[in-house]
Amino acid sequence: MGPPLLLACLLAPLCARGASPAQPGVTVLGSPQAWQQHEAPRRVKRAWVIPPISVSENHKRIPHLLVQIKSDKQQPGGVIYSIKGPGVDEEPLGIFSIDKFSGKVFLNAMLDREENDRFRLKAFALDLGGVTLEDPTDLEIIVVDQNDNRPLFRQDVFTGRVVEGAEPGTCVMTVDATDADDPDTDNAVVRYSILEQGAGGMFSINATTGEICTARPGLDRETMGVYNLTVQAADMSGDGLTTTAMAVIYLEDINDNPPEFTKEEFSMEVEEQAVGVDVGRVFVHDKDLSGSPNWLAKFTILEGDPEGAFAIRTDPHTNDGVLSVAKPLDHEVRDRFELTVSVQNERPLEPTAPASPRALATMRVRVRDVNEVPVFRENPRRISVLEGTPPGTPITTYTASDPDTRQLQTLTYMLLYDPADWLRLDPHTGTIRTKRELLHPSAFLQGGWYIALVLARDDAEPPLSATGTLSIEILEVNDHAPVLQPSAALLCGRPGRGGTALLGATDDDRPPHGAPFHFQLSPQHPQLARNWSISRFNVTHAVLAVLAELPEGLYSLPLLLRDSGTPPREQHQLLNVSVCHCGREGTCEDSVLAAATAGAGITLGALVIILGSSILLLVLVGLGAARVRGRRRALRKGLLQRSRDDLRDNILNYDEQGGGEEDQDAYDINQLRHPELFSPRVKPPLRRDAPISSATPLTPRKLPSGPSDIEDFINEGLEAADSDPSVPPYDTALIYDYEGSGSVASPLSSIVSSLTDEDQDYDYLTEWGPRFRRLADLYGQ
Repeated sequence: MGPPLLLACLLAPLCARGASPAQPGVTVLGSPQAWQQHEAPRRVKRAWVIPPISVSENHKRIPHLLVQIKSDKQQPGGVIYSIKGPGVDEEPLGIFSIDKFSGKVFLNAMLDREENDRFRLKAFALDLGGVTLEDPTDLEIIVVDQNDNRPLFRQDVFTGRVVEGAEPGTCVMTVDATDADDPDTDNAVVRYSILEQGAGGMFSINATTGEICTARPGLDRETMGVYNLTVQAADMSGDGLTTTAMAVIYLEDINDNPPEFTKEEFSMEVEEQAVGVDVGRVFVHDKDLSGSPNWLAKFTILEGDPEGAFAIRTDPHTNDGVLSVAKPLDHEVRDRFELTVSVQNERPLEPTAPASPRALATMRVRVRDVNEVPVFRENPRRISVLEGTPPGTPITTYTASDPDTRQLQTLTYMLLYDPADWLRLDPHTGTIRTKRELLHPSAFLQGGWYIALVLARDDAEPPLSATGTLSIEILEVNDHAPVLQPSAALLCGRPGRGGTALLGATDDDRPPHGAPFHFQLSPQHPQLARNWSISRFNVTHAVLAVLAELPEGLYSLPLLLRDSGTPPREQHQLLNVSVCHCGREGTCEDSVLAAATAGAGITLGALVIILGSSILLLVLVGLGAARVRGRRRALRKGLLQRSRDDLRDNILNYDEQGGGEEDQDAYDINQLRHPELFSPRVKPPLRRDAPISSATPLTPRKLPSGPSDIEDFINEGLEAADSDPSVPPYDTALIYDYEGSGSVASPLSSIVSSLTDEDQDYDYLTEWGPRFRRLADLYGQ
């Protein structure tokens, strides 16, 4: 607290004591609510009016006397003083207190102006009975600021960007700081400065605003790309408390450096005939920012490649120039190239960049010789050969050439594809001859063309080969005359309607040696023109017409047919014409008979004889079939005329097999034996499926004595049946043996059903296999 303020605070109680005495007759309630019961304001004495009290923040001598208040209305026994408000009975509590008897106000805690810059209290004066002596008066305590807060930057690191080469005075960024002290005092007045920025002093700062700008020319990103500045903020107009922060300034790149080759010459090599492969790289250096458009290079081939055999591109990751082959190279034509290449940036240089000549480099490319495949200069080769060319006739020489003219190599040839085996090829000369006569038409011709493939191979290591296509056109030769088709016609013998017939012809030759055909009556018989005429209908047909009424009958007309080939082929042919009786509509009344006679080209009597013979032959065939059918039915009835119990097979006796070694009495096997078969008084039955003349009585065999003899018994029976000459083949109808009576199962064979129904369908037996197919044939008749 300053001396003047302290003096004012000490004199305030003295002034209060010198005030005039209180007016008598004032009655005041003892509670604060009685303040509002005064009906009119009253003049307050000067001793009771307390001016604002100033106290410095951070005052350390506690408790500290601030002021002493005193009422002019002193009463016998004294006055009771009290204060209320923030810092007393309101938050923050306990900062101020008052001696109730002396009226001294004390400061009990250190104050912070940044939290509370002033306190407004109410002071009360009461008598001992609690009656208000004075109206409450205001007590304002002002906290005087001290420079106890440093300036604070809004961030620890400030970032800015500026292009390299910027002019002086170009502002980059602004730094700012705040001070919590009283803004109306120098405690909060901040000034800025740059403490450190490295060599050069390229930047300056506005002390009042904190704006950082370029101070000198010559900012070069390639020399220094980042500047780190240490800036300071100080209060008290730069003489007080200080704080620091970092200002980082990045220089943005501009294209102020052209690319340059790392050396003047580059050498590389590539194999001939390689296309699209990379030959090599040229290397450049650019000081601008790597990966930016200012750094990316563009290459151009200026000289040495007039045919455009090479191409050069830029690798975007390394900025190298990559040379590749755009067109096939031929070592035999040119084995070396010397290319002049230039480089520049994709983006043009800045006008402020220093002038420099265009960067150039020389690329020397050597073409390596490799073995190349033979080449058929004419592929496919097309030739024409007349059909019917005799075997051994040379038709062409089909050879290839070896591009490797600087290597001594020999080519050999072979036929890779000759589907009709028509050709023979000389492996050394490539001469192709006919191996057999070339015929037309053929399944190996496609539209009259025969396709073969020839393989040419060199003798290098490893050998290479090429394929040539030989297309042979088989030229048509007019070696066939047209043929009348059909060779017979039917028409009525009256001129006009119905007295015409349509004639046609065919030719085995292909165009242009076929149609159009020319029909005419034979020139050797001019008298035919009196009764007949031929006119053209289309390229393959003509119309035969009757000129005079002719009697019914068969006429043979000699015709001359000629094609349109070169030279034309002609042929004399006979046309059998049947002239019939004309009906009302101009058609033949007996058209069926006339058509038959015309198609056969024979007389009516011969036709009758042929028809009679055919009818007789059909009758004889029918009688023979009926006789065979009758015999089969008789045989079937004879086989099946016996009763159901009389049908049995060769094996008559079956032994008992039971349920195993311990089951020997499971059933009585005698139930399966015919009751009359083993009777000594009855003659054994004869087999009805064997011829009667060869039938022999069966010799009774000894029955098996036990289950172990069953296998031998069955084998003996099978052997006897196989060696018996009277036994029919295995696919004939068999008679099944007696299987006992009273069986609950239905008969297994459907053959027995024929005893009552001879018209039963036996076709289903064919589905049982070859053994039953014969039965189906016998009983299906």
